[in-house]
Amino acid sequence: MSQALQSLLDLLDLEQIEQDIFRGTSRSAVVPRVFGGQVAAQALVAAGRTVPPDRHAHSLHAYFLRPGDPGAPIVYTVDRIRDGRSFTTRRVVAVQHGQPIFHLSTSFQTYEEGLDHQAPMPPAPDPETLPTSAERLRGYDHLPPDVVERFLEAREAVDLRYVDEPPFGRFGAPREPHSQVWFRTNGKLDGDIDAPLLHVVLATYVSDMTLLDSVLLAHGRGGWAVGDVVGASLDHAMWFHRPFRADEWLLYDQESPSAHGGRGLGQARIYTQDGRLAISVIQEGVVRVPREH
Repeated sequence: MSQALQSLLDLLDLEQIEQDIFRGTSRSAVVPRVFGGQVAAQALVAAGRTVPPDRHAHSLHAYFLRPGDPGAPIVYTVDRIRDGRSFTTRRVVAVQHGQPIFHLSTSFQTYEEGLDHQAPMPPAPDPETLPTSAERLRGYDHLPPDVVERFLEAREAVDLRYVDEPPFGRFGAPREPHSQVWFRTNGKLDGDIDAPLLHVVLATYVSDMTLLDSVLLAHGRGGWAVGDVVGASLDHAMWFHRPFRADEWLLYDQESPSAHGGRGLGQARIYTQDGRLAISVIQEGVVRVPREH
């Protein structure tokens, strides 16, 4: 396991300070606020620690309410909404400086057999043939070196590989609002920490990194990295369909059906390398063009 991955696991290992109350810290992000994927992942950890181990997360719905302060701890309070025969529901509120910054509702289910079908996996190149984030980002002379290093530092626990040029790599001309990335953790997870919730938590963490890229592609925008768009996540929903491992390659197939009113919508499917549909994701975010643009 890489040191970067171990640091991420430590970040997600919340401190319990009272029954159903947990505390987490933050790490550096590419923007001067707490990374949304981190808050969502930590909130899911808090919820999972109040649920019987035979019940697995199958969905989450979240709202980002305020920018998080990366220099202050985050307190997560869990409400035990319902414990049914098959489903368990939890609500989590993340608080900083006396104000809620994030709200999560999530549901867990015991395993059961049922109907089974899925959308087919789209074509994508072998991830091993694609450049790493470091190889791709350090080839962009138009990006300031500090921006590149912040990107790489924030993503060092994840091996994330773009299939095509990211929006900040080749911008100026609109493209199809569709983006693909392969991702996995930067190192294997040890056998004693491979509980299903951990893999779901790590996928939740990564899911907020690139989902709105397809919005930018549709308009030839490079995003905050080149200063032509200001953005932030508003809400986020995920459905976990089938088991997967976050330390094995996952294809994140993303598209944007709409942008309007200062908001953009991204939707995506995440597949295992052998073609199983593991997760569906939808996110809306603020996407504003600065006045000078």
